[in-house]
Amino acid sequence: MILVDTNVLLDVVTDDPVWADWSIRQLDAAALKGRLTINGVVYAELSVRFDRIEDLDGVLADAGIALIDIPRAALFLAGKVFRRYRMAGGRAGGVLPDFFIGAHAAVAGVPLLTRDVGRYRTYFPSLRLIAPEAAHTG
Repeated sequence: MILVDTNVLLDVVTDDPVWADWSIRQLDAAALKGRLTINGVVYAELSVRFDRIEDLDGVLADAGIALIDIPRAALFLAGKVFRRYRMAGGRAGGVLPDFFIGAHAAVAGVPLLTRDVGRYRTYFPSLRLIAPEAAHTG
């Protein structure tokens, strides 16, 4: 199983001129290694780009991406890591979803396909990331 981050899917659905090709290649390669999955947080973030739930569900079905629940242990870990982030001076806006996604992958022991590695590397150092090469150096 491989958890897919929102940014990778948005690259594809928006045909991002910089990242779409990379994201498509990575999704194809990841699908050969395991089942592609997202959680409810990714689903909610992705839904912003769709007018109808049926359209989003169709895209996910066509891509072979399953929606799975976030385990309770991951929800707990996300809260603890977010608290650590805030105590270190981090701002509240827009980051909590990353902690849910990172904690889910960490607790499930599965790789995360993303191109946004900063917080994941800092707060989930043992998490296996599938990310652009340039992101591995940061």
